[in-house]
Amino acid sequence: MRKKNFRKKSDSNQSFLKTFFLSLILISVFSILPNTISIIKNNFKSNEIVINTSKQSFEEILDAENKKNKLINNSTKDRFSWNIFEDIDVFGKGEENKDPQRLSASTIEELFRDNGYNLEKVKKTKLVNAGNQLTRLPKELKNIESPKKRKKLFIQIVLPLIIEENLKIRFDRKKLFQILNKNNTTERDKAWLDLKFKQYGVKNKDLSKLKIRLDEIPVSLAIAQAAKETGWGSSRFAQEGNALFGQWTWSGEGIKPLDLEKDKKHKVAKFKILKASVRAYQRNLNTHSSYKDFRIERAIQRDNDEKLNSLKLVNYLEKYAETGKEYTEVLKKIITQNNLTDFDDVEILPTSLKMKNLI
Repeated sequence: MRKKNFRKKSDSNQSFLKTFFLSLILISVFSILPNTISIIKNNFKSNEIVINTSKQSFEEILDAENKKNKLINNSTKDRFSWNIFEDIDVFGKGEENKDPQRLSASTIEELFRDNGYNLEKVKKTKLVNAGNQLTRLPKELKNIESPKKRKKLFIQIVLPLIIEENLKIRFDRKKLFQILNKNNTTERDKAWLDLKFKQYGVKNKDLSKLKIRLDEIPVSLAIAQAAKETGWGSSRFAQEGNALFGQWTWSGEGIKPLDLEKDKKHKVAKFKILKASVRAYQRNLNTHSSYKDFRIERAIQRDNDEKLNSLKLVNYLEKYAETGKEYTEVLKKIITQNNLTDFDDVEILPTSLKMKNLI
């Protein structure tokens, strides 16, 4: 009987202890719960938003940085990888060498007669029709026995090409000075200037250098150099590659000289049409470091309000050919003996009143 009572007493004590400890735990939990909730609210209430915002901000910063780096890389690449001949139609690798139409010498002479195009008339009127342009030289040009007749036809072919390319430069030069005289430069003006900086190899947006480079080549000088370099249109380079000025290239398509020395790798640049050769020649004189003195002398003549003098400017082209000064003397003879300065003030025949005003 006692044993039974003792067991009951023991069970009662255990129940009491369990209830006591459970109550103690519950009291503790409820006593710290408000503070815990407060801490959670203060520190983790906006946890999800903070994370997303931080990620978004980081991505925006990263994206902006990537764009900035891309602009810097492109700018750096542009500054040191400019191709000043990019806008000129040369034969590049992988391009089809499709020959533009080539007319015979007799057909060309007939067309010129029908159009009333003769050099004496040009000298008198000081006008030439841009429509009298050809894409290639006639094969028979080298077979014309009369030097006078061959020279005449050659000049008739290259004259409108040279004058038109000069006119394009004149338009650009006029626009350049218009922009320089503005109080505010528009975005369109800036884009145009960037293009000209690229075409004329001008870095750091040097406007003074662009003013010197963006200028014409005297017609008489261009004709004389074309005559000398091609033998008045009879050379293989002119006939096969429309190369009027014998410009060398070390990359891309070109014509290999037959007498090229083993240690030399250059070719003569090949062009799609004759006009492209003229443009490349002008760009070459206007950008290459070898002709810096030529450009300076031309700028001096401009500053003195003088007419561009080819017989003076030719003295600064010694580096154009390996024969140096001898080369410049030959050019002077070609200019004077053929009265080429008579063509220096010839203009393109305007096709509209607007064009006449621009000229």
